[in-house]
Amino acid sequence: MSEVGVRKRAVRSSWPVYVVAFLLAALIAGAVAQSFSGASLAALGIPDPGALTTAGLPALRGMVWLLAALSTGSFMLSAWLIPPRMPEGENVDLNGARLTVDGVIASRTGGWAQLAMALISLVMIPLVLSDVSGQPLADVFFQLSAWSVALEQVAEAKVWLITAALSAVVGGGALFARSWFSQVALFFGAICTIMPLALTGHSASGGNHDFGTNSLIWHLVFMLLWIGGLMALVAHGRRLGPNLEMAARRYSMIAFAALVVMLVSGVVNALIRVRLSDMLDYAYGWVILIKFGGILVLGLMGLAHRQITLPQLEKRPGAFTRFAAVEVAVMAAIAGISVTLGRTPPPPPLDPNLTPMQVKLGYNLYEPLTWTNWLTFWRPELLYSVIAIWLAAYYLHLLRRVDGWNNVRTAWWLAGCAMLAVTMSSGLGMYMPAAYSTHMTVHMILSMGVPVFLVLGAPLTLVREAYPVGEFNPRLWAESFQRSRFLQIVTYPPVSVVQFLVLFYVMYVFPSLYALMISEHAGHVLMNVVFLVSGYFYFWELIGIDEIPGRASAKVRLAWLWVSMPVHLFMGVYLMQLNFVLAEDFYRSLLLPWEPDLLHDQKVGGGIGWASGSFPLVIVFAELFRGWLSEDKREAVESDRREEETDDEEWRRYNEMLAQYNGR
Repeated sequence: MSEVGVRKRAVRSSWPVYVVAFLLAALIAGAVAQSFSGASLAALGIPDPGALTTAGLPALRGMVWLLAALSTGSFMLSAWLIPPRMPEGENVDLNGARLTVDGVIASRTGGWAQLAMALISLVMIPLVLSDVSGQPLADVFFQLSAWSVALEQVAEAKVWLITAALSAVVGGGALFARSWFSQVALFFGAICTIMPLALTGHSASGGNHDFGTNSLIWHLVFMLLWIGGLMALVAHGRRLGPNLEMAARRYSMIAFAALVVMLVSGVVNALIRVRLSDMLDYAYGWVILIKFGGILVLGLMGLAHRQITLPQLEKRPGAFTRFAAVEVAVMAAIAGISVTLGRTPPPPPLDPNLTPMQVKLGYNLYEPLTWTNWLTFWRPELLYSVIAIWLAAYYLHLLRRVDGWNNVRTAWWLAGCAMLAVTMSSGLGMYMPAAYSTHMTVHMILSMGVPVFLVLGAPLTLVREAYPVGEFNPRLWAESFQRSRFLQIVTYPPVSVVQFLVLFYVMYVFPSLYALMISEHAGHVLMNVVFLVSGYFYFWELIGIDEIPGRASAKVRLAWLWVSMPVHLFMGVYLMQLNFVLAEDFYRSLLLPWEPDLLHDQKVGGGIGWASGSFPLVIVFAELFRGWLSEDKREAVESDRREEETDDEEWRRYNEMLAQYNGR
């Protein structure tokens, strides 16, 4: 039999693996939730809407998580684990690189998973209404008025609608995407589709909900990477895709990180809800323990992969895929169990007498923030502070691969990471949602302080020097990003200035938008990422050390800085002159014990926005001036070189012209 014939017989479809995983998660979630439905309904005082709702809602939710995982893992495979069709030549650029056949299949799989997720999310809208109202699903599913009521009055229904819209966009785009760069965008888009669900629910309400929400974000994101990555890897192996060994080894590192993150974030999330002494006294605690037991089993299975199947992957790829398929089934079962936590009656709350501040912020504040006591107040922030620590650790790890790196760049990078971590975990981060002046202080630090320090750390240059040339690795990813059309557009001076100024002050021009963002934890998460990313691109274009092809000269960049700063100062003056309080209802609902003057505090915040840009501008001006001198020096050297090569021909012609003129 020919080699092609053997290959055709050996190739196997992965849809049976997916279907078994989906059904397993749905059946476990539905069965466990149904067993607890009587107690849950009695505790809430809601009539029984029927098994279609009590079992169907958690079952479909379990399928949503697995679909989100499958799509994320599929895009991760096509973007990071296997290479596209690599262009030939020394200056390899992945921009415009087309996917291989396996990459296209993975992208389509992710797209169909997202579209299925969008469809289920729409079905969840009447299911949620049936669940909270006690009406049978058949009575609300086919009534447009019921759908309207759900979207108007039930917050969770709105979340599912947003999820459906995001999933439809990502899924539709994936069906037509064929380039490597599109897979990167789809990978991050797939993660974004679960953010509305991660930022709402039980973890986003009650005491310590800042801990609960941030730890849940870490938990869910790494769950998607862990489960979805393995599902995509199994599919790649079953269709005999190339580069399986490279993809498996890269996934192994991701899986280990996911194991650690899920255990730590799960412990944090559990401890803010259940006392250790109550863990064995309530069904909720038993579900948590079973889930953690399952995660530990997966850790042991991952260890078996490292010790047994990965070393033999080249000779026995079938053993890897068969064992990994069993692991996917275990993951699906754990996902189904996890879903039931939202349907299991929890134990009594740790603090039954929550203050308005604890309900809205997650914690209490007892005295106003001053210039001196902000360093004595600490509350660990589990999202951006952790990201800062990860960025610092990865930077230091890369330094071990590079010789002769400029220590000044290291100091800038570590200072930026430290500034981010301290800002978010100190009194500044704690008081940011409670006082406008503190909000503006943090805003300025995140958009004009941290980015300045980070861009001077030259992270992409370090990545490029830490990895070898010509391989599908982070060096190639960084170089391709620096040459991308996206970066050229976002760092084009007019675009860079406009996006920075618009995103800087758009919330304050529209008071209702600011009130919405400041009153929700999801709003804080979104605001902070916008401040950081917008500021980073703006200052990268101005003074960043990492290369940007076609960057304007230092003189031009200095001119654009002069153009943007007056607008920045004007907006600060605008905020100081406002005579009404932004988000007044929210600030008063906190019932702060020191009864602040909200209008005065807002004017102080406007003054901070007007004046606090001076410190980073000193660094920016210094860097631009230094760049200007360097450019002049290079131009002088180049001019001298040309004169030497042409034997100063221009000067000789000039003298001949003068001589002819004098002769006449």
